[in-house]
Amino acid sequence: MNANMPLELQYPVDFPLNVIGLDEPDFPPFVIEIVRRHIPDLLEENITSRLSSAGKYRSVKFLFIAQSRAQVDALYEELSSHKRVLMII
Repeated sequence: MNANMPLELQYPVDFPLNVIGLDEPDFPPFVIEIVRRHIPDLLEENITSRLSSAGKYRSVKFLFIAQSRAQVDALYEELSSHKRVLMII
């Protein structure tokens, strides 16, 4: 395999997602609501939240089965349209 060739995902695939924003009390529910619109079968045990070491930021991590590239693209598009979402990894 050529190291310069992009890796193409084969769907469905386990997909990790990490959404980072300021640590506000309603940030996790806000992000979870968006993700559930695109991943309705998201399991509660596949959602974790963590505060940054300085206490300023919060990350909400998800693991789900992505069904298609279009599904993932739509999710990223909606998340990135909100000013509260500072980073998506």
